[in-house]
Amino acid sequence: MGERDVEATELSFSGEIFCWRGPSPFHFVRVPQEVAEELTDVAREVTYGWGMVPVRMSSGGTVWETSLWPKDGGYLVPIKDVVRRDEDVDEGDVLDLRLTVRRRR
Repeated sequence: MGERDVEATELSFSGEIFCWRGPSPFHFVRVPQEVAEELTDVAREVTYGWGMVPVRMSSGGTVWETSLWPKDGGYLVPIKDVVRRDEDVDEGDVLDLRLTVRRRR
């Protein structure tokens, strides 16, 4: 029997965009700790390499596929350049986010 979606985990939160200025700059929003704790069980089911959790994100009218990055017992949401342009936000702005994680059996 093949894998199939059995349940979706959907969560909403807000967070400030910050920039990590490594060799390539990345923009992120930290998932609040209480939301990260809600992801604990489902993360074990869907994680792939290095604890990454595949999600569908949305903010305003923009929807994108990405993965949550594990960091310090929580998660970071990468905010793609196209999202920042489409939503007219940048470092220091607060972004309202919705995420959907698909559970698999």
